[in-house]
Amino acid sequence: MKGELSTVTTRRLALLAVLIALSAVGSLIKIPSLVGTPALDSAPGYFAALALGAGSGALVAAVGHLLTALTSGFPLGLPIHGLIALGMAGCALGTALLRRVAGRGVASAGGVLLNGIAFPAAFILVPGFGTAFFAAMLVPLLVASLLNVGPAWAVAATVDRLGLLMKGPAGRTSGERAPR
Repeated sequence: MKGELSTVTTRRLALLAVLIALSAVGSLIKIPSLVGTPALDSAPGYFAALALGAGSGALVAAVGHLLTALTSGFPLGLPIHGLIALGMAGCALGTALLRRVAGRGVASAGGVLLNGIAFPAAFILVPGFGTAFFAAMLVPLLVASLLNVGPAWAVAATVDRLGLLMKGPAGRTSGERAPR
């Protein structure tokens, strides 16, 4: 992650801007739920986490959630949506870290579980709104997680296979660690 943040280039900034713009488009495609904020905003964030690294994924995922909350009228209030944005950044970070140690497939499954169950249960919905609210939100959150992480995994795999990722030191992509 340190190397990723220290190598900010015009190309990387442009790519992040495009991914954030795609998050804005995804924020308009909502998954029906009680609050209306599960949306297709995090697919670009998960793509960034899987293909570009933890910092990029965290940034795009957090901004993506804020855009969804904005287009939904911040139904849970600005402070709660700010916490959710931080949690989305954490989910993308966790996905990127899993990618480094266990590969893209395990990281994608981990991203679905982090975003769809673990984060909302432990940090937002159960403590703030109770188990009944979490139970009512579980299916929409899991569906949204699958619809965001699945395409991100497929695009990252394709981009990786075609060798289209930006290359860093020693010819590795910015999301990979050095071979041992």
